[in-house]
Amino acid sequence: MSVPAEVVEKARKLREEIEFHNVRYYRLDDPLITDAEYDRLMAELLAIEARYPELVTPDSPTQRVGAPPVEAFTEVRHEVPMLSLENAFSEEDLTAFDRRVRKELSRDTLEYVAEPKLDGLAVNLLYQDGVLVQAATRGDGEVGEDVTHNVRAVRAIPLRLKGEDFPDRFEARGEVFMPKRGFLALNERARRSGEKTFVNPRNAAAGSLRQLDARVTASRPLSFYAYGIGAFPDARLPATQHELLESLQRWGLPVSPEYRVVRGAAGCLEYYRSLGERRHDLPYDIDGVVYKVDDLKAQAELGFVSRAPRWAIAHKFPAEEARTRVVGIDVQVGRTGVLTPVARLEPVFVGGVTVTNATLHNADEIRRKDVRPGDTVIVRRAGDVIPEIVRVVPELRKPGAEPFRMPEVCPECGSAVEAEPGEVLARCSGGLYCPAQHKESIKHFASRRAMDIEGLGDKLVDQLVGRKLIATVADLYRLDLDRLAGLDRMGEKSAANLLAALERSKRTTLARFLYALGIRDVGEVTAKVLSEHFGSLEALMEATEEELLAVADVGPVVSRHIRLFFAQPHNREVISQLLACGVSWEKPAPAPRKLPLQGLVFVLTGTLASMSRDEARARLEALGAKCTGSVSRNTSFVVAGSEPGSKLDKASELGVPVLDEKGFLDLLERGRP
Repeated sequence: MSVPAEVVEKARKLREEIEFHNVRYYRLDDPLITDAEYDRLMAELLAIEARYPELVTPDSPTQRVGAPPVEAFTEVRHEVPMLSLENAFSEEDLTAFDRRVRKELSRDTLEYVAEPKLDGLAVNLLYQDGVLVQAATRGDGEVGEDVTHNVRAVRAIPLRLKGEDFPDRFEARGEVFMPKRGFLALNERARRSGEKTFVNPRNAAAGSLRQLDARVTASRPLSFYAYGIGAFPDARLPATQHELLESLQRWGLPVSPEYRVVRGAAGCLEYYRSLGERRHDLPYDIDGVVYKVDDLKAQAELGFVSRAPRWAIAHKFPAEEARTRVVGIDVQVGRTGVLTPVARLEPVFVGGVTVTNATLHNADEIRRKDVRPGDTVIVRRAGDVIPEIVRVVPELRKPGAEPFRMPEVCPECGSAVEAEPGEVLARCSGGLYCPAQHKESIKHFASRRAMDIEGLGDKLVDQLVGRKLIATVADLYRLDLDRLAGLDRMGEKSAANLLAALERSKRTTLARFLYALGIRDVGEVTAKVLSEHFGSLEALMEATEEELLAVADVGPVVSRHIRLFFAQPHNREVISQLLACGVSWEKPAPAPRKLPLQGLVFVLTGTLASMSRDEARARLEALGAKCTGSVSRNTSFVVAGSEPGSKLDKASELGVPVLDEKGFLDLLERGRP
């Protein structure tokens, strides 16, 4: 049935009126109507949309809480990477930043946009024709998670932009955060109902935005400030960062009322000190100040370095400190086998939270700070996030306090602890057996370049380990249809497909199998070289250090890693179980004839104009050469393209011959050195 014109107009006016009051309440903190009046308006709109579903629009305020729960977050690849910022921890760091950018731009002074560094969760908002169509978290900067259903529930974020002068398609970026007042109220409700409370507003915001059910997100007191853009048409860019913020605000996206345009390092520092004095009076948590070059053309000229823009920096506030006592020192084993000492502390309130543990990083750090059980120490929340021990108070140390020593065997599995001379990290050598490393070793074992077990993703591994269905990689081949089909979101068809993939993976190569074992520093290239040199797993497992050192690309460090790995009874037992389950490979076929570059070892560095590095490697290997990733005395030639790295310096140090691109092409054409 057709919708009467007066109903269409009524729905439009209700949507506009509700959004107006959303702005007054959630962005301006200045409501004009009571909650009861607001609820009446919403109920009236809901009734109209229920009777005429065709009137429901994506930007209707009713859609903020109407999305059904999702099963999982999907990935979103950012069109423009969401980069992190470099940090300044002192006035000297800030003035050095200002001096560097002025030198790059050949300017005597610069203007910056200074704004609070919010302690929340960064999001990217995609608007198409003024309507919010997608929202994603920052993730690793390249790929984030699709949280559109939850961002729609954040009433501070407009579902439809205001005005008409915005681009047809663009991305706005900002921070979702939880104001202090809302955080306290949320935790109070949790305490009354016996639920777990949140540690701080940032954790509360992040947890709220990553709910599978948007109704939970809608119940949380979240807010949002925009601070920049992602994808944006160049022709529509204003001249300055502050004009960009003004545009975002004009289109209905809230920006921090604290942002200012300041001149030079002096203006930045004045803003920093002023905001620092008012820090605890702000309605939300901040952990510093962000400065951005105001001139957008200058931003483009400065560009980026690594994963950070060269035109912006975060000036962190000093961390808060407190005194407490070290009750004991435990050693935790990480998912990659690294042993990390952790101090257990008498609970102390610092930086807004109660701290009971602090990382001691490694044995060198413990020795440097001379931390001992029973010591009185000064604790700081570095960057207001990670608790760390700043120093010991030696005058309060009890007589007879013994220095702490790292264990010689893994506290989780009893395997030998590997600590290379000159290295600060100690590692468990029981990679295939250690409970702390189960997930990581299984994920690596199943990866595409290792055993290539299709369908065995991270979340499935988490379930298998969490439900104690597998303890080592060998247990993968003992799984059956019933146990797999009982897992979340699995089903019989998916379970059957995984079992088929496991069966296919049993037929592999020795090189893939060696790489899959996860021996430290044994990558794909080294695994291939080892398989070709020894020809069998048994020969490699029994190889002496001298025999290993005779292999190209294997030096003393890698040799020790290999010998220690195979010396662990736990690792040998898992390998034996894998073979018993049917994992096998054909013996590497001997080379039918001697190739012209056979026996020569090449290392590639820099960029070649005529071909990719993979193509160069393939052409060398076709002539019988071996390509490795590091320069050693066994290296025959280093091929150096443009912008070579430290490998060129290493070649010079060891006297290894270097070929430029022309020399390399000549060699390929001749087919011999």
